[in-house]
Amino acid sequence: MKLKRKIIYPAMKIIRDEITFTTKGNNEIKDLTGPVDQRLAASRMKNGIVILFVPGSTAGLTTIEYESGLLKDLDLALERLIPSDHAYEHDRRWGDGNGHAHLRHALIGPSLTIPFNEGKLELGTWQQIVFIDFDNRPRTRKVILQFIGE
Repeated sequence: MKLKRKIIYPAMKIIRDEITFTTKGNNEIKDLTGPVDQRLAASRMKNGIVILFVPGSTAGLTTIEYESGLLKDLDLALERLIPSDHAYEHDRRWGDGNGHAHLRHALIGPSLTIPFNEGKLELGTWQQIVFIDFDNRPRTRKVILQFIGE
């Protein structure tokens, strides 16, 4: 096995940015690859990592091929794993009907870390960054980006 290693020198900087958008809820999936690419280009950073984080507990971030059939498959898989029509203790306590959204958030997670090299995200050919809104109502959402590198 051949190791491919590049030494990054400590001439490091951190740039914070954010993406804000509205969603419809109910497992709406948004492709954030383009906006993250644009923010990376604007940062003028060449090598490092970008950390993406969604504040809140009813949405998540992951990577997937952003293709309509696969997006529907993901929606159906989440519905089978954590049904939206199940009676959750959270719903009994708070009455907001989004217990499933909190559990899906816990399963998918609120963050991603993606390396970039020569100013390009190191994603696979069919791999896109996606935001999923699990909540049961429209929301204004924010994803925080931290570019760390040179």
